[in-house]
Amino acid sequence: MKEIKLEHNPSQEKLDAMDVFSWPIWEKEVSEFPWRYNTQEQFYVLEGRVIITPEGGEPVEIKVGDFVTCPAGMACTWQVLEPIRKHYNFS
Repeated sequence: MKEIKLEHNPSQEKLDAMDVFSWPIWEKEVSEFPWRYNTQEQFYVLEGRVIITPEGGEPVEIKVGDFVTCPAGMACTWQVLEPIRKHYNFS
């Protein structure tokens, strides 16, 4: 099963080394929708709160200051609890 990697409050050095703040920004209102990752996505949450539930897996709550890696091939449901704003990068 594909798993979400979650890091709470990564260091500024790590974020700078990955150039996270140059990544595009994505925003989404409170909503719920299915999603499938064709490629790996990494993102850093600037605002909001979301629960991502991988197909067949446990829900993962993600909030401001979290750095997340979603693996390629993972199907999931996004439940946006508070409007989200994040830097993201697909690889």
